[in-house]
Amino acid sequence: MNVQTPPDLDLTACEREPIHIPGSIQPHGILLAMRPSDQVVTYASANIAPLFGLAPGTLLNRPLLQALPLLAAEIGADVAQPSAEEGTRYLRPMRLETTTGERSFDAVLSRSGDQVVLELEEIPANSVASLDALYPTLRRFVDQLRTTVTVDDLCRVAAEDVRRLTGFDRVLVYRFDDNWNGTVIAEDRNEVLPSYLDLRFPASDIPAQARELYRRNRLRIIPDANYTPVPIESHDPTPLDLSDSVLRSVSPVHLQYMRNMGTLASMSISILRDGRLWGLISCHNKDPRRVPLQVRNACDFLTQIFSLQLEARENTILAENRIRLRSVQARLLAHMAEEEIFIEGLVKHPSELMRLAGAQGAAIVSGDHCWRLGKTPSESAVRALYAWLAEHHDEDVFATDTLSQHFPQASAYADVASGLLSISISKRHASYVLWFRPEVVQTVNWGGDPTKPVQEVGGVQKLHPRLSFEIWKETVRGRALPWDPTEIEAVKELRNTVVGIVLRRAEELAELTSELQRSNKELEAFSYSVSHDLRAPFRHIVGYSELLKKQEAEQLSERGRRYVDTIIESAYTAGTLVDNLLSFSQMGRTSLKPRRLDMRQMVDEVRQSLAMEVGGRRVAWKINDLPPAVADPVMIRLVWENLLSNAVKYTRTRDEARIEIGGLRHDGEIVYSVRDNGVGFDMTYVGKLFGVFQRLHRMEEFEGTGIGLANVRRIVERHGGRAWAEGVLDQGATFYFSLPVSEGAA
Repeated sequence: MNVQTPPDLDLTACEREPIHIPGSIQPHGILLAMRPSDQVVTYASANIAPLFGLAPGTLLNRPLLQALPLLAAEIGADVAQPSAEEGTRYLRPMRLETTTGERSFDAVLSRSGDQVVLELEEIPANSVASLDALYPTLRRFVDQLRTTVTVDDLCRVAAEDVRRLTGFDRVLVYRFDDNWNGTVIAEDRNEVLPSYLDLRFPASDIPAQARELYRRNRLRIIPDANYTPVPIESHDPTPLDLSDSVLRSVSPVHLQYMRNMGTLASMSISILRDGRLWGLISCHNKDPRRVPLQVRNACDFLTQIFSLQLEARENTILAENRIRLRSVQARLLAHMAEEEIFIEGLVKHPSELMRLAGAQGAAIVSGDHCWRLGKTPSESAVRALYAWLAEHHDEDVFATDTLSQHFPQASAYADVASGLLSISISKRHASYVLWFRPEVVQTVNWGGDPTKPVQEVGGVQKLHPRLSFEIWKETVRGRALPWDPTEIEAVKELRNTVVGIVLRRAEELAELTSELQRSNKELEAFSYSVSHDLRAPFRHIVGYSELLKKQEAEQLSERGRRYVDTIIESAYTAGTLVDNLLSFSQMGRTSLKPRRLDMRQMVDEVRQSLAMEVGGRRVAWKINDLPPAVADPVMIRLVWENLLSNAVKYTRTRDEARIEIGGLRHDGEIVYSVRDNGVGFDMTYVGKLFGVFQRLHRMEEFEGTGIGLANVRRIVERHGGRAWAEGVLDQGATFYFSLPVSEGAA
């Protein structure tokens, strides 16, 4: 036979203490476990044998009917057909003959694996636990619920009525926060024990496995913290799981904690919301105190009613907040709908945007823009935060009231941004809306030093429950007011609205793009047809005008000859324009024939072809490394011809022209550049530079048709690259184009 005893626990790991298998029970009752099929006893507390006059060990592995026939007659049917429900099931009170005469017990059944666990808790003498005695208090509690308005009032009423039912010296309502620290939010007591109202207790006081037992088994009592545990006996070495037991022995650490607190009796009732542990109703008594099971069941019933009312009150508050925030959302949506660029609807109404999240500052950030509204960190700090979010947080919504714990740089601006709530508008282009809350310095009153003291026992450092529960003050910095769930929901809905607008605009843009592509194709066809048909007439005009000038020169006056020269010059210019227009229209119709190009050789050939344009001018050419690329040679030659010809043309006013050509590999593409010291341009008009017929200088100053750079962009984009430029007026310009890296260009 095995006597189940708790293992020798290292209290430095009390979070892992197996409190659900203590191997013993409290002494105010008895426990036995049996198989429901044949009711053979498999586990039994050591106090059963002396209670019923049995020889030690004779109860195990025997049918209950043989070992304790009177008890089997009382509960045999209940054991044979146990309830399918989880948890503890109260059966009824029963009277049984014992070695000291007839005694009364409350019987409780639960399941433990494939075992049925029967517990008999002796009913205290002179206890009054009938429904008639309990009903007035329960009725009073229900009546008071109708008049309570706030959650605090509700908690206060619950504490008062649980104490009225149980007679404990002190009853607390204890609420957990997100980190499982607990705060006493309501209290009812006499003068025997000190007040704990508004004190906070660390999560380590109730570790995770204890909280799970509280969630699973709503009610627990310890009548006397100085009790001697009663071991559970069995022939099975596997310890019996007592998670649902009402007599389960508790951790010796907790018993010492109670004694240090000056309470020898305690009872706890779990407050659940949506199956999650919300808090506890915790009862304390200076001296040992037994509370009958029926009274405890009444307290459990009262607490369940309290939980339902609590949920209703909190849901009402949430609903009111949602209604208020949805009206703000509606106004923001209307503002966005009024603007051509919807983001301006948010930027122009900062108070509404901040009101949506209860923030004192906000920022809208993308790769190109950063709008800051209200009280925010500097632009550089906001951009650093934006980069951190883009790299580390790809969720749609991110919320924290302790930003510096996640992003240490934020400690520098805790006074404006200790709290952060953000939504991601676009993951592809990393765009965010951020809301900020300032630091709120708090003084927390702990129930004693929240760090557990360490003592050396037998050369081993072990944790012990603290000895003092005097108020221990802590100043908390770097923390903002927490974000309310309704505020998080509201910004999430705003995100969905903004994403919906973006998608709708994208669909409209796609339709416009499709229509534009169709129109462009029609325009290309028209341009090709017109320019092709106009070439011959312009050539005829030039040809016949030159014949007229040559053969009839003697008969023409000086004025007539000037007229003929003007006709020839204008027709020649118009013909050149038509040729360029025909070339531009062909760019979208000609198929690409890519091959590996030696860019240095191509640039040298183009440079030599410009010798006539250079003439006798002084031009300093600097040609740097030009990586090879895979592209259509005819089209890329046109790119170089346009860029180098422009560089020569727009430097003609310089005594010495300097033209530098280079290339480099960068981020999967090859970037080529042509830099000159010519007349440059104003970057205000850079958007017009690559448009068809767009000129930034007068025709009288620099000749040209305004199609060359449009051809450059079109050719480069057909190759999957891009073209752009930088310039400073009267100082020069640099033109860039990129081509994608291809294996053939390596």
